[in-house]
Amino acid sequence: MPFNNLCNRQQHEPGRKHFALLIDPDNLDEASCLNLLSLSETHQVDFFFVGGSLITTDNQAAIIRLIKENSTIPVILFPSNSLHIDKQADGILLLSLISGRNPDFLIGQHVLSAPILKASALQVYPTGYILVESGRQTTASYMSGTTPIPHDKPAIAACTAMAGELLGLRYIYLDGGSGALHPVSADMIRAVRQSVEAPIIVGGGIDTAEKAQAALEAGADVIVVGNHIEKNPGFLAEVSHTIASYNLALDVHR
Repeated sequence: MPFNNLCNRQQHEPGRKHFALLIDPDNLDEASCLNLLSLSETHQVDFFFVGGSLITTDNQAAIIRLIKENSTIPVILFPSNSLHIDKQADGILLLSLISGRNPDFLIGQHVLSAPILKASALQVYPTGYILVESGRQTTASYMSGTTPIPHDKPAIAACTAMAGELLGLRYIYLDGGSGALHPVSADMIRAVRQSVEAPIIVGGGIDTAEKAQAALEAGADVIVVGNHIEKNPGFLAEVSHTIASYNLALDVHR
């Protein structure tokens, strides 16, 4: 699976940037999902992240089934707890909320998930999940009962990411959260990039091509966009063009 190559320096093209579309099953019906799938195939989305901090419907299984039937883009679960595992997907971000001190999201939900994941065919991607303050309280911080890292404290984020990598986590996810007023700052992304070898995923508050470009230049390996594309599907093309242009400038082909 392509997502594995992010951690494989021999297979991963140096500097190659990726685009992930975060799909919240609560916010899509069949028609809107099919429209997103069509746009995603046209504009070369690399991965679908499916999930959210609060899932209030039983729509997830149907959305994943629809994606698998109509697209070849890998589906990677972005779960908030062990109840949101779906074996139809290709893989799962096994998120450890290392920015917080809530043991349930550091290891508790993982213990519940382990037997299910071990028996499944899902690719497991151990990920250090870091919530970053973004101008308002987000669903992720509220539901997890944790305090995000202050947006102007890049050293804390860098040391947190470093600790996660030393513990064996293979990916670092910096997230402002759904509905973030501000994206993760370039200074913070840059500090984390200088501190770890692990691929860096960045999401939350990326609602302009300029913000996507700033995250790429600071060292993000994967740009995640979700909430804004639900409101403005045309933004998908803007982000795709920004990432493609960045890769082209590095002589890396999508």
